[in-house]
Amino acid sequence: MKLKIAVLPGDGIGPEVTNVALDVVKAVCRRFGHTLDYATAIAGAGAIDAVGSPYPEETHQLCLDSQAVLFGAIGSPKYDNNPTSKVRPEQGLLAMRKKLGLYANIRPIMTFPKLFHKSPLKEEVIRNADFVCIRELTGGMYFGRPQGRSEDGTQAYDTCMYSRDEITRIVNLAYEFASRRRNKVTVVDKANILATSRLWREVAQEIAGNHPEIATDYLFVDNAAMKLIQSPRDFDVIVTENTFGDILTDEAAVISGSLGMLPSASIGTFTSVYEPIHGSYPQAAGKDVANPLAAVLSASMMFDYSFQLQEEAAMVKASVEKVIEEGVVTMDIVQDGCRAYRTSEVGTRLVEIIERF
Repeated sequence: MKLKIAVLPGDGIGPEVTNVALDVVKAVCRRFGHTLDYATAIAGAGAIDAVGSPYPEETHQLCLDSQAVLFGAIGSPKYDNNPTSKVRPEQGLLAMRKKLGLYANIRPIMTFPKLFHKSPLKEEVIRNADFVCIRELTGGMYFGRPQGRSEDGTQAYDTCMYSRDEITRIVNLAYEFASRRRNKVTVVDKANILATSRLWREVAQEIAGNHPEIATDYLFVDNAAMKLIQSPRDFDVIVTENTFGDILTDEAAVISGSLGMLPSASIGTFTSVYEPIHGSYPQAAGKDVANPLAAVLSASMMFDYSFQLQEEAAMVKASVEKVIEEGVVTMDIVQDGCRAYRTSEVGTRLVEIIERF
């Protein structure tokens, strides 16, 4: 099988963790006899420095021409809170989502027994926690208009806007995921306050009626935030709007013990993008210390969702579980008193494991 992917390393630690993920993809392709066709393009702060745009047209075209996109991270302190910057790296991420039609961000939350000690929650709370957060990506306050400030600068406003079609699309996807998992959907909104949330709940209730075999419950976002910490094992598939999903998925990330462990997929109309959730972490850039496992698990999701290669996806996930069991991990998840391995060393070991499976 021929796999055609675009590789966007991005900023900060993005290039380092993406290189490891790409090496793992290459190893899997060799193992299964697939032909890998890939090309690299710029995005983020590096792209602004090079061509003045965080998501250049050439990069966009490469993504359109590819079956999947392996993405690193975007962001640089050079552009953070800089009033003279007319364009920011994060605008590239929003542009990519909009132009590629990336309407659903899928974040699996999983736990690893060897990493229970790294979670701020008790082992008995998180053991066997396994759920998926599905966040709508193209609507809500991040894209709503009008948006701006008053002429005197003392007031600012954002508009949260959703259409019935946007909500229907993402909620249907949640039920599709639940049907392949444990048959439970949790719809998160703020329907007691927000008009957009009332539309969300109205549409979700209509769709729930078409799936009597799947249990559905509804939580206000503040209650959901509490229950994620109190009883994460109660969740199977969570679906919510853009802003709520952004916040709740970062909250849920602590369950696993490290942001460096959590992958994501952004499902799109034209192609899909696979990326770790940890961001660019510029303080660690170039030091060969960043945890590459979230990027590698994102590659596993790519094999599964974009190419329907479940055996290959499972092999990648098994290799991650193996390095964790062996203790060949970076400093963020290393056991006390044990040696911390470098990013590149973890990558080398992952490839060795795949070659020997």
